[in-house]
Amino acid sequence: MKKLIPFPFKASLVSILILSGCIATSSSFLLEETAQRLAAPAWMIKRDITAETYILRSYERIHKRRDFANLYIEGDNIVNLANPTPKYPLALHLASKDNAENVIYLARPCQYTGKTDYPHSCDVSDWTDNQFSEDVIKSYNAALDDIAVRYQIKGFNLIGHAGGASIASLLAAERGDVLSLRTVAGILDHDAHRALHRSTPLSGSLNPVTYASDLTNMPQYHFIGGQDQYVPTSILHRYLQALPPSNCVQTLLVQEAEYENGWADKWPELLALPVTCNQPLHGDSASIPTFDDLDNNSASTPENQIKSFEDTLSPAKP
Repeated sequence: MKKLIPFPFKASLVSILILSGCIATSSSFLLEETAQRLAAPAWMIKRDITAETYILRSYERIHKRRDFANLYIEGDNIVNLANPTPKYPLALHLASKDNAENVIYLARPCQYTGKTDYPHSCDVSDWTDNQFSEDVIKSYNAALDDIAVRYQIKGFNLIGHAGGASIASLLAAERGDVLSLRTVAGILDHDAHRALHRSTPLSGSLNPVTYASDLTNMPQYHFIGGQDQYVPTSILHRYLQALPPSNCVQTLLVQEAEYENGWADKWPELLALPVTCNQPLHGDSASIPTFDDLDNNSASTPENQIKSFEDTLSPAKP
């Protein structure tokens, strides 16, 4: 005989489900509202781009067609793995500080949006194991192609935060219209990053460090936070070690910056630093500490190898 569930219990269960749905809806609304509050004062307009597998959220300010664009790619939500959309979208915050004529922001897959094959929805693998997969890179390539055609963009300066730096690096390694690469707390070797945090390797993802040699002649500037425990300097050094000798690479340690905090207010000054291929040769093993040296806290520390923000801004001594 079928056992009946008491009515009060049914009512309580329904109430819990409704409440859970309301909380999720409210959370999504707040995340959208946060993004809108950052984008609106910078005159950046929301647009969702259908790009291969994913629908990618963009915020765009285009004042000069047939010109170049600064394009930002968002980082990761490391607080809540159940939701990839960050409460504090640092890349969007940085984009809002950028006074260039053309500024474009791209969120990561499943941040704010979903997949193109509705009703199939995103699952956790889209922002974990497969976050840098070939499908993800194809989607970003499609998005950049869409932007380039729509606004007649002649070339992109790519800026990425954390995992967004991984995507920016992979795009820079294969596209012919990328003019420069900047990373902020960039996860440029996710194998080393996952090992550092004792996490499962991202077996479904491409790794930027594997394509480092393709970026030898790409003007690039890598910013790392001195207080960042999530993406420490050792991750940057793993990428630098994989680069062949190059005079196109610059690095800068911002001593007080963390994974998210300490970047936005300094960004206009950091963005103004020239990204060129007129730098001293970078890649000499004698001048770059090894991964083991960093782990052992030897005298050849990252602070000695990577210029500080204050050193860059201070006038040279006679």
